[in-house]
Amino acid sequence: MDALELTRALVALETPTGAEGPATDLLDAALRSAGYRVVRQPVSAGRDNLLAYRERPELVFTTHLDTVPPYVPLTEDDQAIRGRGSCDAKGIAAAMVAAAERLAGGGERRIGLLFLVGEENGSDGAHAAGDLEPRGRFIINGEPTENRLSIGQKGSLRVDLDATGKAAHSAYPDEGMSATAALLDTLERIRRMPLATDPLLGSSTLNVGLLGGGVAPNVLAPRATAQILIRTVEPTQRLKATILELAAPGVSITFPVELPSYRATVVPAGWETTVVSFASDLPFLSAWGEGYQLGPGSIRVAHTAQEHIRKADLFRGVELYVKLATDLLASEAA
Repeated sequence: MDALELTRALVALETPTGAEGPATDLLDAALRSAGYRVVRQPVSAGRDNLLAYRERPELVFTTHLDTVPPYVPLTEDDQAIRGRGSCDAKGIAAAMVAAAERLAGGGERRIGLLFLVGEENGSDGAHAAGDLEPRGRFIINGEPTENRLSIGQKGSLRVDLDATGKAAHSAYPDEGMSATAALLDTLERIRRMPLATDPLLGSSTLNVGLLGGGVAPNVLAPRATAQILIRTVEPTQRLKATILELAAPGVSITFPVELPSYRATVVPAGWETTVVSFASDLPFLSAWGEGYQLGPGSIRVAHTAQEHIRKADLFRGVELYVKLATDLLASEAA
């Protein structure tokens, strides 16, 4: 299948997390038509993971089909395909299909394709995929790594804060309790706490992404909320305990979403490598064998109105997927 044509078709579809069905259906039909066996795994209502293979796979290419909102329509010029999902990760999905086809044309039919839902919000598809079969000995996860082999990635921890106070006229603050004040005190303590560093992954980072609360400037706020995202570089038990200890009275804290950090155990020789600061499904796919991460495109334009993938990078991604699969399968044979 042509990588450009398939990228265009996928990017033209609006498939935010929770509504990935159109992209799943498109790939299902295309892969069945090309002679693949296709298995659909329900994850939640109307949402399926998709596994396709010709012969029992030794190596599986995988990426996700969901995108972040808002939708950015498909456009194209001589250099690039633009639109939501073009680099994260529909162009990657198309490159993986093209690579599997090229490998099959050369006689290597032990390649699987695994397309997942939900990566952008909790990785429910990746969690469910642990029950899918058949699985291979290697899995190559697709994320925009600028066509360099990623040997490590930071994890992420979402921290939700919910402060409860008592409304009162701001002229008589002693008659109430400001949820906003309690929330801000807690946030300041959290922002001042030391964060871990790692020789490979670098420093943890913290972003206060969402703030809300209050009813009027002359009323003590009865409720206030915030969401933080921390990019993590080590197990988080101690970090979570520290954050809970920093909560002011009236502030409750939960950790609804977490993706662990990841380090490759074996690095193939001769590859240009990188370490990325974003999280992905890869840590949840250990049941699928030895894991690697590689993909065309730049994460720096993903999730933005300028999201795009250069056509030259897309073609190069196909070549690198073929080479990495060939290298890994050759090493296994040796």
